[in-house]
Amino acid sequence: MKFEGLIFDFNGVLLWDTHLQETAWKQFSEKIRGTPFSSDEIAIQVHGRTNQHTLEYLTGSTLTGPDLATLTQQKETIYRQLCLAQYEAFKLSPGAIELLDYLVFHQIPHTIATASEKTNLDFFVEHLSLEKWFDLDKIVYDDGRRPGKPAPDIYIEAAHQLGLEPAHAVVVEDSFSGIEAAHAAGIGFIIGIGPANTHPQIEKKAGVNAVVTNLGEIPKERLFQATNSGNKKTD
Repeated sequence: MKFEGLIFDFNGVLLWDTHLQETAWKQFSEKIRGTPFSSDEIAIQVHGRTNQHTLEYLTGSTLTGPDLATLTQQKETIYRQLCLAQYEAFKLSPGAIELLDYLVFHQIPHTIATASEKTNLDFFVEHLSLEKWFDLDKIVYDDGRRPGKPAPDIYIEAAHQLGLEPAHAVVVEDSFSGIEAAHAAGIGFIIGIGPANTHPQIEKKAGVNAVVTNLGEIPKERLFQATNSGNKKTD
């Protein structure tokens, strides 16, 4: 079966920053409560979750408005500093540029559905030149208007932004909560991504159709009905 569009999770998929996110949350947890997050807390309360979810778990309080915004920016400042400290290593993940060039050249609809908030999204656009491959207005991010993953809302909205039914879209996800969100949204083909040693666990998740170690392994010619367009080719 051919699909009509591709939706990327961002962190851990287009940007391999899992270690930076974990470090930032551990440092922030230690600052707030005196102890860093454990590995189990990182897996359950951080990966794929919104900042609001993780911060409410961390503080034990319901957070809204200025309180939520202040804590979010304190944590994300740590994260962004860690990103910039990577220098040349702060770049899109292996295989990403080739896949994105293919999607643009063949006019295959694609977007991002991310738990990142607007400040981080703007940071990624600035430093990773996302406007080369994406319509920025169609990127779905954490704007506080919908529940975060594993709720399906973000993937339903992303498919809507592409003008597609969820069943006609492919999703690439690295987190269990994101896979659950895509499955609950009725996404037609779900690709899990992660190191080889994580593949057996990913394959067990309901809805997963394929598992890859990087974006270069995605069988794009098999999955998508491509339409050549010479004037769509990127630099």
